[in-house]
Amino acid sequence: MKRGIVWLLSIVLLLSFGSEKASADDSSRLDQEVNDVMGTPYKWGGTKASEGFDCSGFIIYIFGKFNLDLPRTSKSQASAGEYVAKSDLRPGDLVFFDTGGNGISHAGIYVGDNKFAHSSSNKGVTITSLSSGYYKERYVTARRTISESTYQKITGN
Repeated sequence: MKRGIVWLLSIVLLLSFGSEKASADDSSRLDQEVNDVMGTPYKWGGTKASEGFDCSGFIIYIFGKFNLDLPRTSKSQASAGEYVAKSDLRPGDLVFFDTGGNGISHAGIYVGDNKFAHSSSNKGVTITSLSSGYYKERYVTARRTISESTYQKITGN
């Protein structure tokens, strides 16, 4: 009986390890780059992981990892690429918010599952739901700034 329980536990552990490894291997390059800087503090004007990021600096940093250039500010980034409906978002699209009542003032990178990565002034680099009350009420638009081939490269899709 004890041997059977040990055998069963061994199988469960092996299967658990295998599935965790598979999901880690399946994460996209975009996810990996974002995860590498999670928690990096907010710094107004910041574009470096070693110093901190503001929201548009975070986007420039992540997109720079894929040799993609974007304008410096969130307001100018909101004019880059093509408009994309909120219902058609895919990982790598940029999402924009009006957090101050004067137009576009915050931006992030859509990462899937109704979530976006961004540099928050109070949390640093984090992932937040688009359905979060604060951001849901302040969502303005989204832009697709990467080509289909780049999308496939950074997401593995």
